[in-house]
Amino acid sequence: MAKNWRYISYPFMREKSCLVDYEIMTDSLTTKIGDCISVSKNEHKFEEITQILRTIQPLAYHANGSVRGRLAITEEDLMWLESVYDDFVERAGETNKQFVLPQGSELATRLHICRSEAKKSYRALHKVSEEREVPEILFQFLGLLANVFFVLAIEANKLTKTEEIPFISKSYGKTK
Repeated sequence: MAKNWRYISYPFMREKSCLVDYEIMTDSLTTKIGDCISVSKNEHKFEEITQILRTIQPLAYHANGSVRGRLAITEEDLMWLESVYDDFVERAGETNKQFVLPQGSELATRLHICRSEAKKSYRALHKVSEEREVPEILFQFLGLLANVFFVLAIEANKLTKTEEIPFISKSYGKTK
């Protein structure tokens, strides 16, 4: 019996492999990056962030297919992302050295969601690595990507003059 493709949203959905979860997670990440672009693209103050997101979005899809298919994340991609991170860390200054609540402007909040999605994707990739070999560059890319979203969120709040709210954990650090 032929498959009826109108009922199949994704051809690998019923596989038992953790790879499917990773692919769905990175698809979600890519979609949420698109959501950030929809918020940032019409605001001149976010022009630089929008251009960065437009470069990152297809890279997230490339990370998606880089386990089942050919590795599509390159050293050049990683070096570019490192340069973005380094630039925005410098701009953030001391704010980058503290844990902040994921809040603020609409764009910053959505960038924090992307940060969380990148971390979930990293974790899903770890599960895949327990089943099969995974190129280390994918872990590097996703870990760095999460950190890039963090510094972009700080920048978005800075551009909207929204103050960061530091989070002081009661669970970790010094006790009184």
